[in-house]
Amino acid sequence: MTLATRLVANGVDVLLDQWDMRLGPDLPRFMETGLTDADRVLAVCSANYVEKANRGQGGVGYEKMILAGRLMQDITTDRIVTVIRNNTSSEALPMFLFSRLYIDFRAEQVFEVRYAELLRDIHGQSVAPRPSLGPNPFVRTVPEIEPRLSFAPERYVSPPISGTVTFDYSNNNGCFAVGAGDMLFETKWSRKGSTSIHAYTGAPSIRTIALADGIAEIALIADASIYDTSSRSRSPHLSEIIVWQNTAGYYLATKIDKLQSRDHGAPSDEVTFSYMIAPYKEANFISDREIGKSASELQVTQANNK
Repeated sequence: MTLATRLVANGVDVLLDQWDMRLGPDLPRFMETGLTDADRVLAVCSANYVEKANRGQGGVGYEKMILAGRLMQDITTDRIVTVIRNNTSSEALPMFLFSRLYIDFRAEQVFEVRYAELLRDIHGQSVAPRPSLGPNPFVRTVPEIEPRLSFAPERYVSPPISGTVTFDYSNNNGCFAVGAGDMLFETKWSRKGSTSIHAYTGAPSIRTIALADGIAEIALIADASIYDTSSRSRSPHLSEIIVWQNTAGYYLATKIDKLQSRDHGAPSDEVTFSYMIAPYKEANFISDREIGKSASELQVTQANNK
């Protein structure tokens, strides 16, 4: 989903079952229509995908049948773009795609380079474009320099209402946005130490910020509105939870899972936090599982008192 989100932000109209599949429609028909009508098809060859494709299992096997049929009709087609990700197998491609060129996303250190290659190919721009004709060195002119493409903003956005993110808070002015639309939260962070970090309300979408004292897990927050919002900044330690409210009235809870600071010998300033946005403008983050657990404990207590 992260790759699809970045592609949409860079002008690619992506069809994804998690976004476009609704309850009720015929799944095989959705797959057939998507695979035949799309201009390009990204085949993300994870280890699990390759195994299921080679065995012809489930939806992957059905998808393989459709794509293989297209390849038999036109073996020169470039509609299928093969991407390798989350795959350490020596056979990283399914058998029906062995002859296709692929983009290798397995190494994190070259992820941005590979993403640029993929984006250029989808937009019809040569991955290794022929260099333009240079100026005559004997004519005194100032050459025009093409602006460098930037993919930075999309690296600091996580649209889902829950998840876990890691980012370098010394970049992008310390900002990382989660959610979207009315549920958008532009969180802002800065360095404090190796076990704590500063969080701020400085972004336009943020109304208040508070520290959820004594709460170990986000799913245990029963009422996010009770916490002290008198300060414009808070400094949570590891495993502590910050509660944010945005200008639309929604609540967000973020738990600090991991921290590192360049001031304390780390190679970069980095924070990892898990988060959840409470739906329907509720202040309650308690999950159904915790509600069931509490009900069971109450029944045990009542039984012991009889």
